[in-house]
Amino acid sequence: MAKESALVVCPGRGTYNAPELGYLARHHAGHHDLAQFDAIRVKAGKEPLTALDGMAKFQPSLHTRGDVAAPLIHAAAWCDFTAIDRERFEVVAVTGNSMGWYIALACAGAVTPDAGFRIADAMGVNSQKHARGGQMVLVLAGDDWRIDPALAAQVEAAVKAAGALPSIQLGGMLVVAGEAQALAALEAALPPLPRPPLHLAGNGPFHTPLMGPSTRAARSELPQAWFGNPALPLIDGRGAIVRPFTSTSAALWDYTFGAQILETYDFTAALTVAIREFAPERIVLLGPGETLGGAIGQVLVGLRWEGIDSKAAFMARQAGDPILLAMGRADQRALTVPATR
Repeated sequence: MAKESALVVCPGRGTYNAPELGYLARHHAGHHDLAQFDAIRVKAGKEPLTALDGMAKFQPSLHTRGDVAAPLIHAAAWCDFTAIDRERFEVVAVTGNSMGWYIALACAGAVTPDAGFRIADAMGVNSQKHARGGQMVLVLAGDDWRIDPALAAQVEAAVKAAGALPSIQLGGMLVVAGEAQALAALEAALPPLPRPPLHLAGNGPFHTPLMGPSTRAARSELPQAWFGNPALPLIDGRGAIVRPFTSTSAALWDYTFGAQILETYDFTAALTVAIREFAPERIVLLGPGETLGGAIGQVLVGLRWEGIDSKAAFMARQAGDPILLAMGRADQRALTVPATR
């Protein structure tokens, strides 16, 4: 039986929430790499992931903090990646959103599992080193998941005039960042949107020049020697494809701790390039959570991929022969892992 081609998408921050508490215990108890990740944290004087994941109650002030959320998400996603049924799926490429880039590096084989975790763990701390500021989500897509070009142009002009900065292009959403006064000015100047702007509590001005201290910390702490050529094609936050045997460790290291932190992360471009270049039969979204599923669906709608030209068309496809398999959903997870797991 021929294998199905699969594009793997790695999640970013905001995907380990109250429903995900216990995700590691439910799906990956006894996983060798999870034990190794715990050992790395314990040696560094940090609480093990299994203890954080095993708490009786989700604590927003703790579990959403960068130095806790990042390693939890990385471990869950990496262990999910190792659980994909390789008898059914051939992984043809890997991409990710924002922090998901660090996970994608490991999944694609550009860094070892240990190095990938160490990077995510360190960047969870480093992401808290930045100039003052935060992020705000602007929903541009309507109920049909289509974007009005005129509205998008108005928003772009308002962002520029307010002194805010585009942070993440995320399907039918735009994440903007900046200092508090810039975000307040932008919110006051925005045209009517399909949904009110959402301020992301606890997030810094990620993917903007305001993250300079984070970049400097990463470059001083995380060595180029950890990086190598990927074994799988890897699509970065610019939409550039890093192919096996064509990249250098220096270039990957420089992007990861340079432009990837300081410039807009264009997940829409990354996913668009991955879909058009590799034409996957399935898109596998690693857990925890499934919040990135909507953005993936919106990109498919924008591409009109395989006749998916609206939210209704996407939902109909998902109900019959799902193109997107989110491992954070029990029904779709069952389609991605061997029946014996």
